[in-house]
This record gives sequence, structure tokens and C-alpha cells, in this order.
Amino acid sequence: MKAQKIVVLGGTGFVGRHLVPRLQRDGHAIRVLTRNRDLHRELGVLPRVALVNADVHDRAVLARELAGADAVVNLVGILNERGSDGAGFRKAHVELTRTLLDACAGTGVSRLLQMSALRAGEGTSHYLQTRAQAEALVQSSPLAWTIFRPSVIFGDGDGLFSRFAALLRIAPVLPLARARARFQPVYVGDVAEAFARALAHPHTHGHTYELGGPRVIELGEIVRWTARMIGKRRIVLPLPDALGRVQALVGEWLPGKPISRDNLRSLQLDSVVRDDGLAALGIVATPMEAVVPRLFAGDERQRDLDSYRRG
Repeated sequence: MKAQKIVVLGGTGFVGRHLVPRLQRDGHAIRVLTRNRDLHRELGVLPRVALVNADVHDRAVLARELAGADAVVNLVGILNERGSDGAGFRKAHVELTRTLLDACAGTGVSRLLQMSALRAGEGTSHYLQTRAQAEALVQSSPLAWTIFRPSVIFGDGDGLFSRFAALLRIAPVLPLARARARFQPVYVGDVAEAFARALAHPHTHGHTYELGGPRVIELGEIVRWTARMIGKRRIVLPLPDALGRVQALVGEWLPGKPISRDNLRSLQLDSVVRDDGLAALGIVATPMEAVVPRLFAGDERQRDLDSYRRG
């Protein structure tokens, strides 16, 4: 495989922290654009990886950083916005993609890998609608593009099991909106592998890949399974939709926005793949059972220690 010069936007986020080392192992030279490189020095110590402070929303800055690149990877995305009118989602997903496409046109970069989301364009959530609008911009461009639509992504440092584990450690009862919503969680390492293979194979140009794991599971079971992983006996209380809307409204005012009204709108749709993108790329999906218990191994060691101390 020919080594390439690759620029990564959003490379210091959850997926990026797994993707950048994966691309580095293929011999690529990678520039990761970030708001504060001092917060992510662990990536900068990798060979052929450069962390660059850059405002990715500034077209002139993007054009400067894209000069000489063979490909660009756009991982930028948000699950919640500061307000609730969709402006934050439009800036992160649509306006940034438009700026990036303009910068690619001005610098001659012809290859783009774009992160999106499963069920983009369906339902009424700003998150899914703006993901689809960004996709449309990419698809109408002259670039050799590949789009990825993952279900919820799990792995070390995720916002799924790790977030619920943090809540379950302090909450004996966890009220849960849309507990019957179905997901097909996909391992972050498999997502990184999909991006790496797409860069290596021209036949992925102009294709959209839906990425899901080997198991379809309801949200309530994800939470109950997480409780078992951390050794906590917890009550998961499914909420009717009316109370779920109240929870989402209150959640918008809590630190970190654990749930928002837009999240709730996204949860109206099952996040389950229709076409197996991992299989199309020759990737065998990693089951949750092979990864998640390792994420909470420290909890198990602590339980063993506590048991020993009690005699």
C-alpha cells in the first residue's frame, strides 16, 4: 500500500484516538487538526503524526493545512448542541463540511472520508437531519468520497458503556427514556479498520457503508448489562414517552446534557443496519462480549480486593 499524506479533522475525539494510530501503522503521514494540541500529546508522540492547532471552521486555515495532502478524513460531529434550534448541529456538520469541500477544491485534495450516522436523514432530530445534509454536500462534490454510517460505537473511552457506568455507580435507580430502542453497537477498532481499508481500496469511492456489530440489543439491556459489568445491583426504570420527554427537557439543563430532546428524537428510530458495511469491506465484526468486560476489569479487581478485606 502506498503511504499517503492524510489530514484528519476531529482526530482527537473518541474515534480519532483509535483511527490515527491505525493509519500510522500503515505508514501514512498524518496531520491532526485540533483546537488544543497540548491536551492530546499522546497522539503527537506517534511516528509520522503531527498535531496542529487549527480552527477547522476557517477556510483559509483549512486550505493551508490541506496543502499537499492526498486525502482528508472528517470525523467532526456532536451529539448535543448548546441551544436547541439546530444551529450547533448545522455548524458542526453542514457548514464545516461545506468549508472543507471548498478547501479541498482550492488545494486539489481529491479524496474524502466522511463520518456520518446510521439513519441520517430520517426522523426529525437535528442531529440526523444535519448529518444527511452534510452527506448530500459530499455526494454532490467532484471528490472521490466514502461515507460511513455507524450505529452507536463502543470501546475504550466511549460515550455508551462508560457513560452509563458512571451514572450507575451513583444511581440506585436509573429512569430510562426509550428503553426499547434498538442498537447494533459497533466496535471502534472495526470502525477504524473500515476507514483504513477504504483509504487503501479505490473500489470504495462513491460508496456509503453502514457499520454495525454482530448483535442487536435494546437500550435497556445495554444499561442492565453495564450494571452487571461493574458489579452493581441497579433498577432500570423504563419511562413512558410522556415522562421520557420530561426527562429529556430536564436533561438539557444538567451538566454534560446526559439526554436532550434531540437525543430523544433520534431514539425514535432503531439504529440497526440494513446493509452490512463491515462485511463488504472484509471485516469480521467484533462482539461486545469480547471487549466490554475488559473496559471494567478494574471494577472487578476492586470487588475482589474489597471481598478480601472483608475476610
